[in-house]
Amino acid sequence: MKSLKAVPQLLLWLALPAMASNHAPPPVQPATSFAAAEVHEDEKVAIAVEPYDTREKEAIFRGDYLSHGVMPIRVIITNYGDRPIRLLEARITFLTAAGVTIEVAEPADVERLMTRKERQGGETPLPNLKPMPKAGRREIDADFDTFEFRALVVEPHTTRAGFLFYDVSGLDHPLEGAKLHLRTLRDADGTELFDFEIPFDKYLKLKSSQMN
Repeated sequence: MKSLKAVPQLLLWLALPAMASNHAPPPVQPATSFAAAEVHEDEKVAIAVEPYDTREKEAIFRGDYLSHGVMPIRVIITNYGDRPIRLLEARITFLTAAGVTIEVAEPADVERLMTRKERQGGETPLPNLKPMPKAGRREIDADFDTFEFRALVVEPHTTRAGFLFYDVSGLDHPLEGAKLHLRTLRDADGTELFDFEIPFDKYLKLKSSQMN
């Protein structure tokens, strides 16, 4: 088995604008291609997280989630082993820097939040983002159908990827010091794997270095 080290993904980011107008998911790459990744060598599983925290990256969606307090997070799971990994009971939560757990948002949750933000106005949770027209339920449902992480199994030597959405509307800088916590992943025998806690600071560090 080759060494599982994260590599920079600037080329993937540069390719995003070309895909944006098609509302298509980005190409699936191994989890170790991303900066914010955690590898369990003994269990032969790697998991990465990729926040879509800029207007350019968010352009692949139909809705403007960021300016309404919703953070899209791409989750990438690579199974390097010879047996499947089961995700049926998996829980994937956003853990803030203050230790508050945020559950995955459903389409109805996103619609309520976006409607409330439109009605109330006010500050957005991310700097330098002016709200765009609110997406309706049809657009939100279409985004969930296209992008949501739905895999229940990660087959051997396979990578599965998709997006989860989190309500971070109460946070000024939601990614700083925060983590994505994954638990209750199981192997083919039903044995629970060790938890994954992936810090978003890894992503922010790479992002900062590429902008300088």
